[in-house]
Amino acid sequence: MSAKIIVADDERNITDVCRRYLEREGWTVWVAADGEEALQLWREHQPDLLVLDLMMPKLSGLEVCDRVREEEETPIIMLTARGEEADRLLGLTMGADDYMTKPFSPRELVLRIKNILRRTGVQAGSIAKQQRTGQTGSESRNGETGRSLYFDGLSIFPQERRVTVKGAEADLTAKEFDLLHLLALYPGKVFSRSQLLNQIWDVAYDGDTTTVTVHIRRLREKIEENPSDPSWIKTVWGIGYKLDGKGVTG
Repeated sequence: MSAKIIVADDERNITDVCRRYLEREGWTVWVAADGEEALQLWREHQPDLLVLDLMMPKLSGLEVCDRVREEEETPIIMLTARGEEADRLLGLTMGADDYMTKPFSPRELVLRIKNILRRTGVQAGSIAKQQRTGQTGSESRNGETGRSLYFDGLSIFPQERRVTVKGAEADLTAKEFDLLHLLALYPGKVFSRSQLLNQIWDVAYDGDTTTVTVHIRRLREKIEENPSDPSWIKTVWGIGYKLDGKGVTG
């Protein structure tokens, strides 16, 4: 299955290089020079992933991200010429799945896109393979059977990539689901932020674990009754996170 990707940046040399590298992977690529064009292309083509420059004419990458998130969970990689933590936090808080600081390696961009597409079941024949094996995301990597997991009020259905909280559906993104599922596979086990980066994102972030912190916070907001005093996803100060509770498989 050929992935469909939109690359939006007002620097023509960046979109040209990105298009060239992405098309080498057999992906269909559209490019946009500003945020309005990116949003129009997204609505017209419903791509599998967006690559957005943070600062663009007409609409910024953050504004495009915000409008996309109002309707869909299309994966988004944010490009920024600034590497300050505040910019990264803002992009991730607005719903971006990943970020890259300019100048960046187009080969690294390809790798990060592959990682995201693999998790969303788009790239490398993953849909057919997952349907045959009943495995997706972290259970494939861990050799798990994909059985459902049940905790007190929390149910996780890996084969359907579905989560319910006290019977109500929780609307999780691909990475939020993978984070929860990994923690739920090993209840009580403490994962460091670096371990979660390696397991869920597969890419080293030079010690920057901000993206894990942001995704854990967003996950808690969706499944915890009181996110500031969580029942399931516990912080182990100075180390990382664990899922509290005794689960059963079904």
